Amino acid sequence: MRFDLLIEDCILVEVKAVEKVLPIHKAQLLSYMNILDIPLGLLINFHEMRVTEGVSRLILPGANL
Repeated sequence: MRFDLLIEDCILVEVKAVEKVLPIHKAQLLSYMNILDIPLGLLINFHEMRVTEGVSRLILPGANL
């Protein structure tokens, strides 16, 4: 398993530089979140014109936030 960044044991960050974020990218992040029991995840794609357009926030199903 390889993820990019874990913040305070509560946010998992996965960084990409791809033309288009595919469902498999989100599924990969959700799998990491599930295995590590991390409730929040950010998928950041740096291939966008503005970084804010490339950010996806994921919440682990059943997470107590």
